[in-house]
Amino acid sequence: MIEQFDLVVRRARVATASDCFLTDIGIQDGRIVQLGLALPAGTSEIDAEGRVVTPGGVDAHCHIDEITSGPVRMADDFNTGTRSAACGGTTTIIPFAAQQRGQSLRAAVETYRKRAEGLAHVDYAFHLIVTDPTQAVLEHELPELISEGFTSFKVYMTYDDLKLNDEQILDVLAVAREHGALTMLHAENADCIRWLTRRLTAAGRTAPRYHAQSRPMLVEREATHRAIALAELVDVPILIVHVSGREAVDQIRWARALGLHVLAETCPQYLFLTAEDLGLDDSYHGARCVCSPPPRDAENQEIIWRGLADGMFTVFSSDHAPFRLDGTQGKHPGGREVSFDHIPNGIPGLETRMALLYSEGVLGGRITLERFVELTATHPAKVYGLHPRKGTIAIGADADLVIWQEGERVLRNVDLHHNVDYTPYEGMTLKAWPGTTISRGRVVWDGRTFYPQHGHGQLLSCGQPGLLPPRVRPELAVATDL
Repeated sequence: MIEQFDLVVRRARVATASDCFLTDIGIQDGRIVQLGLALPAGTSEIDAEGRVVTPGGVDAHCHIDEITSGPVRMADDFNTGTRSAACGGTTTIIPFAAQQRGQSLRAAVETYRKRAEGLAHVDYAFHLIVTDPTQAVLEHELPELISEGFTSFKVYMTYDDLKLNDEQILDVLAVAREHGALTMLHAENADCIRWLTRRLTAAGRTAPRYHAQSRPMLVEREATHRAIALAELVDVPILIVHVSGREAVDQIRWARALGLHVLAETCPQYLFLTAEDLGLDDSYHGARCVCSPPPRDAENQEIIWRGLADGMFTVFSSDHAPFRLDGTQGKHPGGREVSFDHIPNGIPGLETRMALLYSEGVLGGRITLERFVELTATHPAKVYGLHPRKGTIAIGADADLVIWQEGERVLRNVDLHHNVDYTPYEGMTLKAWPGTTISRGRVVWDGRTFYPQHGHGQLLSCGQPGLLPPRVRPELAVATDL
């Protein structure tokens, strides 16, 4: 029996994905070793009486220090990115190791390992981005990397320098099926977007607000349907990322009604922004909210909220893509206002993800506290093979905790800890914010002060993706096993 813990969190109202209960939390060597009332003393203690304690967030879709082209650069590296994660209650991030065309996938992983080494304040893993599925990648590199703990990868159906054609996607899905990995898909129809963009720009409609017109919901609907069909052909589960509205939601619900296993993710921008945030006139102000798919309208926001409440969505991620407004490397490439199709896609959201959903979801009465934990921590950890080490408050789990401080707080970028010069949620009044964040037993944020832990963050090896049932279309196995 432990006589003295490293840290005890007293009188916590703990919330997991299944229960809420009152307990002390005993922490030793970075892990939760005991739950119970009136635990022995700790070298350090935190009194959480009257406050909710949830597992540290797992943000399973964020872009940190990715290599980009031209003058554009991401503002957050693994220092500032994980700093902002910690201050927002996220204790595990899963960014991307992105393959460049002509580069081996193994080389991409080594590049991103080095970019993160010694900088991270919280733990991290990597998804792979496959842009060049050569025979060597498909037959050797992907299987080897999966066996080493890189068990998820993303493929794009749009963006000229990233997209794969359908045959290439089928090849990647077949590898996922054979080796027990999970494929994430960015589902938008590239040819429709290119055709609409060409017509809009030829007519002089180049302001940020036309970004939404170049990517209407039907291009997401078509690509989502096609992604589901490709996965059905290979008989493998998939995850559709950043679902924005009704038409893609309908496709996913339809697929599930057929017994197909399609996981879905959404993001804060589809709950709190609309197409109007891209601008009502031809000013450049809306560049700050250019992301893909674009925000939709208030009716579609309600559809996304409904999907969060009823289980349609599996995970809730930030899709943090940190580009600055000022300067020459972000939303003004080369220091200029550019056509909407040349504005870097993405918005910052790593630090605000948890508080937005807790405030407007839980305290706003839209989702339960248990569902909040499921969406922001437990399900991402399960889906990407990190559970039960991550995503729960249980004996043996890493001591990753958020102690919530309820009360009104006006969201201001000046108070955030990323390296981006704006937040699209500026001025919102939130009902809560992480009051303390604990990463593997260390306090990294106390509600006012960030405590740097350079190199404390570890590179995690992911196990086999969870929440995946047995194959559901065995009649297709003959074709895929040829």
